[in-house]
Amino acid sequence: MGLRVALLFSLFGVLLGQGAEQISMEDCCKNGQKHGTDHEDCASLPLISESTTCRIVQEQCCVTVLEDKMCTNGINIAKDQGACDSLFTNTCDTKTTKMCCDCCTLGKTAHELGLPCDQNLSVGHQCNLVSRACCVEGATAHQRELPNKNETTENGDSVLNNQCNGKCAHRCVGNDTCACFKGYKLKPDGKSCEDINECLVGASNCRGGERCINTEGSFRCQREVSCGTGYELTDSNNCKDIDECETGIHNCGPQFQCQNTQGSFRCLPKVQCGSGFIQDALGNCIDINECVSQTGPCNRGQICINTVGSYTCQRNSVNCGRGYHLNEEGTRCVDIDECKTTENVCGGHACLNMLGSYRCECEAGYMFNSITRLCEDVNECRHYPGRLCAHKCENTLGSYKCSCTTGFALAADGRNCDDLNECESTPCSQECANVYGSYQCYCRRGYQLSDLDGTTCEDIDECALPTGGHICSYRCHNTPGSFHCSCPVNGYTLAVNGRSCQDIDECVTGSHTCTENQSCFNVQGGFRCLSFECPNNYRRVGETRCERLLCNESVQCLTMPLRITYYYLTFPTNIPIFTTIFRMGPSHTVPGDDIQTAITAGNEGGFFRTEQMPTGGVMSVAKLINKPEDFELSLELRLRRYGTITTYLAKVLVFVTQEEPRVPYNPQLE
Repeated sequence: MGLRVALLFSLFGVLLGQGAEQISMEDCCKNGQKHGTDHEDCASLPLISESTTCRIVQEQCCVTVLEDKMCTNGINIAKDQGACDSLFTNTCDTKTTKMCCDCCTLGKTAHELGLPCDQNLSVGHQCNLVSRACCVEGATAHQRELPNKNETTENGDSVLNNQCNGKCAHRCVGNDTCACFKGYKLKPDGKSCEDINECLVGASNCRGGERCINTEGSFRCQREVSCGTGYELTDSNNCKDIDECETGIHNCGPQFQCQNTQGSFRCLPKVQCGSGFIQDALGNCIDINECVSQTGPCNRGQICINTVGSYTCQRNSVNCGRGYHLNEEGTRCVDIDECKTTENVCGGHACLNMLGSYRCECEAGYMFNSITRLCEDVNECRHYPGRLCAHKCENTLGSYKCSCTTGFALAADGRNCDDLNECESTPCSQECANVYGSYQCYCRRGYQLSDLDGTTCEDIDECALPTGGHICSYRCHNTPGSFHCSCPVNGYTLAVNGRSCQDIDECVTGSHTCTENQSCFNVQGGFRCLSFECPNNYRRVGETRCERLLCNESVQCLTMPLRITYYYLTFPTNIPIFTTIFRMGPSHTVPGDDIQTAITAGNEGGFFRTEQMPTGGVMSVAKLINKPEDFELSLELRLRRYGTITTYLAKVLVFVTQEEPRVPYNPQLE
């Protein structure tokens, strides 16, 4: 709350009010403080000045006194009652009282718990001050306040005597009791002294607008708001004007003399300019041109001539204007007849003399220029744009002529243009279409217009276009105005769309060469002849399966696969890695089944791998296969069910064929 008064006092010396009677800000504040102390109300302050600023200071100082009283009441309640329950209201009168009571309770609690008194809690500046003061006061309540170190005993002896056998840090008061000088307090050991922070416990007497700074054994008050430019703070904490002229910190030039003012200074020129001169910013005297700066300094019939520091007036001589000359007597000006004195003044046009001038009567298509005094050609094309000619207008001396753009011919009226049919002269190699003012060549399907002349049609090489590589699946052949596709000689045939190559299933068409004991398996671009024989102790069941015969209690027989099944797969090269190509598992599963799958043969190159699944296993591609190759893989499945292990074997024949072939287009081979 002291900060509010400090801000108001910082206006002192700057704002003194609007009325005739001037009252200092200190008097305004004292009046407000006295009214708040006597009446405990700031709503009806007496009017002691017409100054608005004084009124503000008076009111704020009064409010500060009331708030200080309410805060003091709150601190006393916290000290006496130890609680603030009686202030549990939210009125304007008790809000400040309860805040100070609560903050003092915080300080007392911190002392009782042995916590430091200078805790920096985020409870506000004023609450921190009250809490710290109550905490420090609780720590020093048992210590005694002793006389100043400059005081003496009743017997006139010095306080610093040897009655306590020299154990006291400051002084002895008898009975083996030590005391401290003013500004200090006795430590718990009973002989040492420590400094009292008057600023923290609120024992300073700093005025409003001043900040308390603790010192060893005392304190000092420092002004919170700076004095401002042109002033300095004295030892007595007052603002004093700085004499810039005396200290030499002014910036006046050599042609100027420094004059000190309150809070600033002025630069006065040393040389005073006389009449007819003006002084510039550097102190130099500049001549005044009276003939320009004054309105008519000379009488009528006279001319003004500027001089240094003054001017003179001279009588004006006779001077005839343009188009006139002096008469023979030299007393007056007479007109000049330009049409008679100058030959061909109008350039072949009629001439008409006028007072002080002349005028040319121009022919059609020309216009008289009053500045050059000549007949100049009229540019009809510029004066009447788009109204004389249908297409182009060309100006001529005294007239104009019309012309047409390419593709048009001038009509009989000499102004309009008729369209020409350029197709009659057969300018295009294939098709021609006449358009207004021009013609357009276009080509038949499979041809395109040449970029060189725009009239010749050239064959479009569809196979060489950016999309030509996708027109035909195998090979593209260009023909005049069109193209056709072809397929490899063996294993493929051209599809119905005429572009794709379709694999020939030799097994279906019967064009294979397999024997009766072999089965035909179609692959991309060819076929395979397959056959197999069941091992010993197995019998053939169907076309692709071998089942184990009874084992007759033979342990070695029981370890052999229960069933061997043959599978045939085919896919092109460069199939993506991790692509699943085969799944294997029991026809049904029961809880507790343990299924293991593994490739036991044929995977020497590591191109395939297996992965366990809840219902069996899958085989996928592990490495990129970039060339045609045949694989004969043995995939074994071991099923543990109810404590019994059963083995199944899958013979998987994989035929990797070349990707769909494609021949790059080469125009030279066509």
